[in-house]
Amino acid sequence: MSLSSLLLLLSLLSFLLPFLAQSGPSPLNDDVLGLIVFKADVSDPFSHLSSWNEDSDHPCNWLGVGCDPKSNRVTHLTLSNLSLSGKLSRGLLLLQYLKTLDLSRNNLTGSVPPDLLRLKNLENLDLSENGLSGSLPSSFFEQCRLVRSVSLASNGLTGSIPGNVGNCLSLASLNLSHNQFSEALPGSIWNLVGLRSLDLSYNALFGDIPPGMNTSVNLRMLNLRNNQLTGQLPGEIGALVLLKSLDVSNNLLNGTLPDSIGSLAACQYLGLSSNLFIGVVPIWIGGMRSLESLDLSWNKLSGEIPSSINNLHYLREVRLSRNSFTGGVPAWVFESGVERVSISDNMLSGSIQLAGKSSSGLHFLDLSGNSLSGWVPPDISYLKNLQFLNFSHNSLSGDIPATIGDLKLLETLDLSSNNLNHTIPSDICELASLKVLNLEKNSFYGEIPTQIGKCISLTSLDLSENNFSGRIPLSISSLRNLQRLDLSRNKITGELPKQFSSLPQLTYFNVSHNKLTGQVPSGTFFDSLPQSSLSDNEGLCGAVLNISCPAVMPKPIVLNPNSSSSNNPLTQPNVNPTTALHHKKIILSISTLVAIGGAAIIAVGILTITVLNFRVRSNESQPATALDLSDGYLSQSPRSDANSGKLVRIGGGDLEFSAAGHALLNKDCELGRGGFGTVYKTVLRDGQPVAIKKLTVSSLVKSKDDFEREVRLFGKVKHRNLVGLKGYYWTSSLQLLIYDYIPGGNLYKHLHESSASDSLSWLERFDIILGVAKGLAHLHRHGIVHYNIKSTNVLLDGSGEPKLADYGLAKLLPMLDRYVLCSKIQSALGYMAPEFACKTVKITEKCDIFGYGVLVLEMLTGRHPVEYLEDDVVVLCDIVRVCLEEGRVEELIDQRLGGDFPLEEAMPIVKLGLVCTSQVPSNRPDMSEVVKILEVIRSPQGSPVEELLV
Repeated sequence: MSLSSLLLLLSLLSFLLPFLAQSGPSPLNDDVLGLIVFKADVSDPFSHLSSWNEDSDHPCNWLGVGCDPKSNRVTHLTLSNLSLSGKLSRGLLLLQYLKTLDLSRNNLTGSVPPDLLRLKNLENLDLSENGLSGSLPSSFFEQCRLVRSVSLASNGLTGSIPGNVGNCLSLASLNLSHNQFSEALPGSIWNLVGLRSLDLSYNALFGDIPPGMNTSVNLRMLNLRNNQLTGQLPGEIGALVLLKSLDVSNNLLNGTLPDSIGSLAACQYLGLSSNLFIGVVPIWIGGMRSLESLDLSWNKLSGEIPSSINNLHYLREVRLSRNSFTGGVPAWVFESGVERVSISDNMLSGSIQLAGKSSSGLHFLDLSGNSLSGWVPPDISYLKNLQFLNFSHNSLSGDIPATIGDLKLLETLDLSSNNLNHTIPSDICELASLKVLNLEKNSFYGEIPTQIGKCISLTSLDLSENNFSGRIPLSISSLRNLQRLDLSRNKITGELPKQFSSLPQLTYFNVSHNKLTGQVPSGTFFDSLPQSSLSDNEGLCGAVLNISCPAVMPKPIVLNPNSSSSNNPLTQPNVNPTTALHHKKIILSISTLVAIGGAAIIAVGILTITVLNFRVRSNESQPATALDLSDGYLSQSPRSDANSGKLVRIGGGDLEFSAAGHALLNKDCELGRGGFGTVYKTVLRDGQPVAIKKLTVSSLVKSKDDFEREVRLFGKVKHRNLVGLKGYYWTSSLQLLIYDYIPGGNLYKHLHESSASDSLSWLERFDIILGVAKGLAHLHRHGIVHYNIKSTNVLLDGSGEPKLADYGLAKLLPMLDRYVLCSKIQSALGYMAPEFACKTVKITEKCDIFGYGVLVLEMLTGRHPVEYLEDDVVVLCDIVRVCLEEGRVEELIDQRLGGDFPLEEAMPIVKLGLVCTSQVPSNRPDMSEVVKILEVIRSPQGSPVEELLV
């Protein structure tokens, strides 16, 4: 085309352009294109978007699409809960007039488009409850001039919250909850002066709450629950006078409660539970007149519960459990209009006294785990709406008042672990709504009332560890909803009712340690019952017990016709035949065992003599390969040669061994084997035992100079929680390290190979966790990375003091070759930080902190870091993280502790273990910080964490 022709065409287009704009295609084409591109990028399994047709120029009638009536441009796209999957399409960016985008409750994946908020008219964005992942780009909040609401909740987003979030000055609601955001909370978030609702709960944010929150004066709701925030609650919070809901539960906040909270007159919900707050509850709590729900549970608060709470006329729920409150049960519990009260696991004392005219609104009352005494008050019947009543684990005595039958709405009654006695009143059987009845561990006696069958809603009945006698009421078989029945450890007689086999819901059944007789019924759950559920009932028989039930009384066999039959247990008039047969079996079994035992002793004696003779012959026939330790020198042969080396004591002087040292490398002296070598025990000439590690990486160890330099560095690092290095030995083919001998064995054996009676107590575990942290912090201060933290490398001395072993050995390898290192510490699988797998990431002390975190979780749970199932691999960190999110921490703790541990200490230590096992090394705290946090947990009256970290 010539230049003149081109100029003519451009002139013609310029002339016609205004007319084309008026009479040409509708501007809806851009919206149609954007929507069709979005549809093409998602999967629509239920064809919800079938009305979206690319041939249509009018999308305003499409499902989920809303338009401006004047311009006919798309302004709203609402496609919530349509099971859409796929990635967020960039076609959405063509919807330039879009004001509301709601794609919540779908199955969308991938990352969030970085320029989504740049839609110039966008006001509301809701992408919650999808499967989005990745981090938010740093530019995400750069241009958000009109945005008023953003919800990215319940996804899998990671990384930090972008600092430019403070640019969204029109933002009124921000919800980033239930993700995996980490790092510190950006201080710029308080620049959002128009913000009314901020929800960052259920993430992994850490560090102090940044200053400046007093500028967000329009906040009505602030939720920082379930993070890892530390430090004190800022006093600036008192400036948020419009705040209606404040929740900072499940963090690591500490110190006393700031008085400024008393200024939150509009606050209806105050949640400060599961932190490390100390001190008393200030009396200003009674000035928060709008308060409806108060949760201070799971802290370290003390003193008496303030009576000013009675001034809170709108209060409906109070949770004060798991603290150290003293005094009696506050009168306001029964006088105010409160509906739910939990003050369990504190130090309350005295009797339970109801005011004459008690509140009829109370429907949940938990005073368990205190030191309350006296009787169950008869006027408990005034609490007509009570549905849940728990007085367990106290020191209550006397009987259950008959008036308990007046609580017609009661669903749970737990009076277990008290000193209650007498019989069960038949009135208790009038509770038709009762689902759970727990009277275990008391001193009730008499027969179980037959009227128990009237409690038709019962799902759990526990009468274990009492003194009940008589037969099991047949009426229990009419409880069709019963799932759990425990009558163990009583004095119940008679037979098991056969009708129990037809209970449709029953999954747990225990009648052990009674005086039951007869045949165990067959069918349904009885066939799969463990024998422990029926044990210690001498008269029971049946297939499940592997004890046959005789149909006919066997005729006694008299071996001596001149003997009397009076000594035959089968001929005794009042002896149960099954018991007699069992007695006879015991006699025969003992006789058999005596014979077998005698034969075994003879066999063992013969075998021992044979082994000893063989060993003597072997020692006589083999050349002398024992190490020569005479005169402080060591060689591998009886003669001295160029390969011999010198034993060097750290700090100067030589090491001299006793004669026992000649058996240095004898397998009889072996203590254990690890990735870096074998450890033997021997004795110095002064009688002091030592442990000698023979390195098995001789071909990989550095030169003699490098070896000696590193070893001398280790020897100078002294600490009560480190195994002391006394000396070393070097030749090109043999290297030895001489350590203090630690007699108590390693932590692994105490955790995983000991019986329940010999298992570590909570105090011992806490001491070990703290001791290992101190030892590791000391190593890091001297620039030494351990590289191999695991339970087998923690030794316990005679007093239970932990000693960290094998520190720094990996540094003896040339250039810290990761392949070699990983092959040598493969037994530490589960303790190894993820950066071990990345060659471009530097191995630092943060790797030790990851292993320490796993070790902490291992000690708390008693479980292995990695457990291999038939078709799966279970990682301990993942299990703990899920249980913490679901509020099931108590289930995690090692069952061998029998519940004997302070959960207010266990909870923050679990969180600390998870912080230490963060996938991002920079998110893990330093060991010095770990030590200080543990000391605060143990001694809450000390300095706040942030002061200790200065």
